[in-house]
Amino acid sequence: MVDVGSGPGAASCVLARTFPLADVVAVDRSAPLLARAEARAAEHGLTGRITTRRAERPEEFGRLGPADVIWTGNVCRHVGDQQAALRALASALRPGGLLAVAERGLPPRFLPRDIGIGRPGLQARLDAAVEERFAAARARLPDATPVVEDWPCLLASAGLVPTGSRTFLIDFPAPLGLGARSHLHARLGRLLDELGDRLDLVDRLTLEQLLDGDACTGILWRPDAFYLTAVTVHTARLCRPRD
Repeated sequence: MVDVGSGPGAASCVLARTFPLADVVAVDRSAPLLARAEARAAEHGLTGRITTRRAERPEEFGRLGPADVIWTGNVCRHVGDQQAALRALASALRPGGLLAVAERGLPPRFLPRDIGIGRPGLQARLDAAVEERFAAARARLPDATPVVEDWPCLLASAGLVPTGSRTFLIDFPAPLGLGARSHLHARLGRLLDELGDRLDLVDRLTLEQLLDGDACTGILWRPDAFYLTAVTVHTARLCRPRD
């Protein structure tokens, strides 16, 4: 099994625990993250079953196999030619092998429309700013190629047979525990750093208030903070001999 875009190895460890007879290869472009994946595997007693490999370009993906299962989460969006990335991943499968692609889904929601500070609708404006920034970043990628992001169609164009899509709801209602609040605090901090120049003064000041760890209006203390998102996974199989 191959986990492409493994980051610190969370999914790699889940795959190894869920399929105890499988060997798992964690693949990422970041050497520090691969080192964290190795450390995580050791913490979970999976040393020897999880190995790491560095790769980031479609031509490198094609040399990852032969694999029975390839899992990739939020990777294609960072590759200029997404169709080429899927073709390369498909070429690394064994006959009958499965490619699972998790891309986009619904953006997280964690605050009411009106939070009592700033202007109502903050999250909608943050989502719009994130999309604008993402589109600009994609346009600058090497070999950037516009494509309709119809993932079953893209998988079929990569020579695979689509086998279905499934959406997973992630729902943590208010009041949130400290772990979820800390995650949201870190997320808002990144948004302020990345989107500060795309937001007006009122929205920037509102984000700063949400990040205030001592204020009752901050995300660490608000009783109305929740976490709701959805992740869609598309799967397809290689139903012919490898070239």
